[in-house]
Amino acid sequence: MVRLAISELTTLRWSLEEDVAQYCATGACGIGVWRPKLADVGDEKGAALLGRSGLTVSSLQWAGGFTGSDGRSFEESLADARLAIQSAEKLKAACLIIHSGARGVHTHSHARRLIHLALAKLLPLAEERGIKLAVEPMNGDCGAEFTFLNCLDETLELIRRCDSAALGIALDTYYWGHCPALLDKLPQLAPHLALVQLADSREPPSAEPNRCQLGEGAVPLAAIVRRLRAAGYDGFFEIELMGEEIEAANYREVLAHSARAYQALIAP
Repeated sequence: MVRLAISELTTLRWSLEEDVAQYCATGACGIGVWRPKLADVGDEKGAALLGRSGLTVSSLQWAGGFTGSDGRSFEESLADARLAIQSAEKLKAACLIIHSGARGVHTHSHARRLIHLALAKLLPLAEERGIKLAVEPMNGDCGAEFTFLNCLDETLELIRRCDSAALGIALDTYYWGHCPALLDKLPQLAPHLALVQLADSREPPSAEPNRCQLGEGAVPLAAIVRRLRAAGYDGFFEIELMGEEIEAANYREVLAHSARAYQALIAP
């Protein structure tokens, strides 16, 4: 199916090998690779496996934490991000997702300085290796441990200030789909989007992921997809589902349902 990808977080218990086999059987053409699963097999074996499968790597997830909120120093986070860029190059990934890190003890202005400094150091390498960095904003408290970027306008300003073709935005409908203003913002966002992750939920996002199967929640997915395509977005739509409901489900049934729901979303 055109531009359909599936994130490995959707099938968290499976290995990379299982994910590749089952995603191909589902009809997806892309895979969002989770770094811990890639680490289990190594970059070289992972790249060979993916190359044989015919799946395109829609994203590699994730690098960042530049504010030190995960216990690493700024330099340690930078070193890890450089390794992630190298992995993304080996996988021929469409993008590497970037999480800024939580605000933590920093002022908001200092947290902004840290992400600007990190991107200034990483973008030359990303440009050299042909890798797009996709900053992921998260709305509200649900993503506070991963990023202080909880405003789409602020994220757009970050992208514009950096002014690099190797920098874009990863937009996850779980975090933003319940926002009434999202549909009106999509034409403005579309030129800067490196990836769109599709998820649904019955309630606005909370501290614990509460995603549900596509079409079974309250996110206006059809309107979002339609508006993005009309605005010229032609990148991957990557399905990323997680939470108690998804973990309790049969993964093969989740994939089959996701493929059917996606086909309905892109139907004329």
